[in-house]
Amino acid sequence: MSDYKNISKYPKNIPIFPLGGVLLLPKSRLPLNIFEPKYLKMIEDVLATEHRFIGMIQPKSNNKNDSETTPSLNNVGCVGRLISFTETEDSRYLITLSGISRFNYVKEVDTFKPYIKAEVDWSNFRNDGMLEKLPTSFNKNDFLKIISEYFKITNLQTDWESLKKADDELLINSLSILCPFENDEKQALLEAKTIKERIAILTTLMEMSIKAETTFGPLQ
Repeated sequence: MSDYKNISKYPKNIPIFPLGGVLLLPKSRLPLNIFEPKYLKMIEDVLATEHRFIGMIQPKSNNKNDSETTPSLNNVGCVGRLISFTETEDSRYLITLSGISRFNYVKEVDTFKPYIKAEVDWSNFRNDGMLEKLPTSFNKNDFLKIISEYFKITNLQTDWESLKKADDELLINSLSILCPFENDEKQALLEAKTIKERIAILTTLMEMSIKAETTFGPLQ
């Protein structure tokens, strides 16, 4: 079994799954429904590797003029390890990725594969596997009130009892993944240097949505 805590042993080249509006963070999980032929092939290839790594990355928002096969990608993505795999009767794959570490996208690597494989750099994210301590100023009860109001205006549903009991870092990261923010907003959450910075961004985004709903009417 590979050592997923030792960043020096991470592969230099990984398969890339560009997907706008989808966020994976270290120490979080992301379910995916895979149906495009090139990504079905990617999953089959990944299952045969030692690390079973897939790099999730968002195309840039100004990507309209790029071809579908060579999208312009953001500089930072997050790699997940494929930990769950199910094949459906209609030949789709239902998978779950466990977030391991962020990475810097360096360049695409030439292969004969139908999907993108890229050279990546892990060096800026050596602490992604470590648990972060939240600031003492973080008030979970106040934060939950903001979440409750935000969920009401966006019609999101959740298990509130589980939410209240969740580990603080898991709570922040799960909300960052779940909430329907714009691509650039999700990218900002991904690139936050600390959990404190991610809390600040997340709170600001929810409060802006709440204020907009109050001022201009329902968001949806």
